[in-house]
Amino acid sequence: MYKLIAIDLDGTMLNSYGIVTQNTKQILQKKIDEGMQIVIASGRTTSSIIPIAEEIGGMQYFISGNGALVYDMKNKNVIYDKFIPKSKVLEIIDICEKNSIFYTVYTENEIITKTLKYNVLYYYKENQKKEEEKQTKLKIIENIRQYIKETEGINYLKIMICDASQLIFNSIIKKLKEIKSVEVLDVGHQSRKFIKDGTEDIAIEYFYTEITMEDVDKWASLEFLIEKLNIDKTEVIAIGDNENDKKMIINAGLGVAMGQSTPKITKVADVITDSNDDDGVVKILEKI
Repeated sequence: MYKLIAIDLDGTMLNSYGIVTQNTKQILQKKIDEGMQIVIASGRTTSSIIPIAEEIGGMQYFISGNGALVYDMKNKNVIYDKFIPKSKVLEIIDICEKNSIFYTVYTENEIITKTLKYNVLYYYKENQKKEEEKQTKLKIIENIRQYIKETEGINYLKIMICDASQLIFNSIIKKLKEIKSVEVLDVGHQSRKFIKDGTEDIAIEYFYTEITMEDVDKWASLEFLIEKLNIDKTEVIAIGDNENDKKMIINAGLGVAMGQSTPKITKVADVITDSNDDDGVVKILEKI
């Protein structure tokens, strides 16, 4: 019998417009009522996940920053963390600056960016549909390096690198992989999300990678959580669509890939459900 369901957000629980559909909310609430733990496992910031978890209701834990942090919603505190030290953040920023590559810095509470492009443009548009307290917090800083160097008390989850050109993107990846003690996610494909401009759908497309500390991934934080809850990994369902979901999909008792997942994920999953725009989460959980 399954006791815990770990679900990615973007491309999984959320559709391409960043919405949790009513059908998805209903099936998740049904599983919670049946006694299952529903755990969001996302690359988003903590403050971005909290409103989504509250919207669904009944969740106790979630994972943010691709596994850099586990948050206890009931007690409103962090129970597990592996943050990036400031010195490593500055080292990564130096490489990005020297190579004129776009980057964003994810902290516990906000995304630090120079401008509204790629992933932050998507969040900015998503925010326009939400009340202020439910928005993903964005901080626009002209000189990010100086701001981080001079500011104390910030916990860094991950750094996201984006570019529209695959050639430029691949060249920067080689340099980033030379940095010691960090994990550079091997995504290798283009992200595609949609925003609304009036009645028109506009695609936001870019190549990207995400950098965390070494040994940070969603499965490592799930292992911490299932040990705390006295659950066996065979009692875990993991649902995702992208490279940062790979380890939890491989190691869970049931690994589920979304219909639009990258081939690397569909290859390792136990089962493939429909896409995030066709209520894939709903359809797999109705069968469980």
